[in-house]
Amino acid sequence: MPGFAQAFKVSRAPAACFVGMGIVWGSFMATMPDFKARLGVEDGTFGVLMIWGSLGAIVMMTLAPRFGTPMGRMALPVFAVLMALGYGAMGQTTGPVAFVLMLTAMGMASGALDVFQNARLAAIEVARGQPLMNLSYALYSFGFAGAAALTGVARAAGWSTGQITGTGALVVLALGLTAWERDGTLQGMGGRRGGAAPVPLGLAPVLGGLLILASLMGENSVEAWSALFIERDLGGAVGSGSLAPALMGLMMGLGRLAGQGLAQRVPDRHLLSGGLIGSLAGMLVVVAAPSVPVAYAGFVVLGLGASVVVPKVMAVIGRQSTDATRGRAIARATVLGYIGYFIGPPLLGMVAELVGLRASFALVAAVLLASLALAAALMRQDR
Repeated sequence: MPGFAQAFKVSRAPAACFVGMGIVWGSFMATMPDFKARLGVEDGTFGVLMIWGSLGAIVMMTLAPRFGTPMGRMALPVFAVLMALGYGAMGQTTGPVAFVLMLTAMGMASGALDVFQNARLAAIEVARGQPLMNLSYALYSFGFAGAAALTGVARAAGWSTGQITGTGALVVLALGLTAWERDGTLQGMGGRRGGAAPVPLGLAPVLGGLLILASLMGENSVEAWSALFIERDLGGAVGSGSLAPALMGLMMGLGRLAGQGLAQRVPDRHLLSGGLIGSLAGMLVVVAAPSVPVAYAGFVVLGLGASVVVPKVMAVIGRQSTDATRGRAIARATVLGYIGYFIGPPLLGMVAELVGLRASFALVAAVLLASLALAAALMRQDR
């Protein structure tokens, strides 16, 4: 435990942002059935509406290196606060247009924040020679799981979406205000030496980004549609669907805490491939699930497997980069990877409209299977 406390102390600011982001997305995913019902749209239409949040996030991830360095230590708290405000406002919307606008705003703030918190954390990790990624990602997962579980309780108690998002926004706002650092500069965003051409980044950010894409496509699409799958396809009670993303988030948090210690004992190649195989196994259980308990079991296995993939890939990219390129390399991998995070849910919604959620989850399993080859290629770059 002292090791965890010391790791948290040195990574406090980005860790606070990871928790805040987990709260926002965990609560949002757990309220998906309510948002969908209030808007009165079908699965495919709702998936199309969600694309706008995805596009906003990806655009800001692409632009983030341009203003990350000038904003310096203000980047983390400013975008954490903007994310909280967008989330709180989204709960007050009543129509598709307002919902899209607020979701886009929340996605833009979340996208920029994700680049900045990962870049800052990678710099601290390299400077101290100490694994930190798994701990911060664990805090994200615990924030996600806690928010999803409490949102399920609130939904069952009759809370409105506005009350749920407003409460969550206040908590995230407070966390954002603690993300200021005395020495929190963001380096390596411009990728230039003086007036020279941009420093080449190599293949690692591309391979890592594609690997993150595959993992996050499985993680976020399941988190987004699992509540609906439990309550609609498997006949679970109202509120029981929220337990699915909560379980997955909890298992990812526990897996990442374990990964914080395993990262110093288990070779990266074995930890990464083991996580992907676990993700695939859990996804296949969900696809074949005949009942709610079996589906819950699949989400548990999926969460444990997926827990170590993204932080391990980010750590490898950070280690392969220099001070002059680290921020830009993280940004490139994040843009590629989070296409899966943001595009996964709407894509699965459109597929579900045609062939159902089970077939959509089977598509994710196929992507996870293909990602094993990407993992092998990435680790060859790390020699």
